[in-house]
Amino acid sequence: MTEPVIARKSPEVLELAPGTYYWCACGRSQKQPFCDGSHKGTPFSPVKLELAEPRRVALCMCKHTNGQPYCDGTHKGL
Repeated sequence: MTEPVIARKSPEVLELAPGTYYWCACGRSQKQPFCDGSHKGTPFSPVKLELAEPRRVALCMCKHTNGQPYCDGTHKGL
């Protein structure tokens, strides 16, 4: 597996509380957009996201963004 699985071709827009989150980079997680450990045995690792204050975010669900973990519109070309 050299390419991530496309979970969806649109971002997940969330209001997140302050804290630490781990974004799924492989696309296999059943808890999208967050990691559940499904990447084990693949070359992928989750991306740590730390928020100091509440924030609205658009997290990439196609897993091909150049600005991990945030959506950059790459899904429009897939």
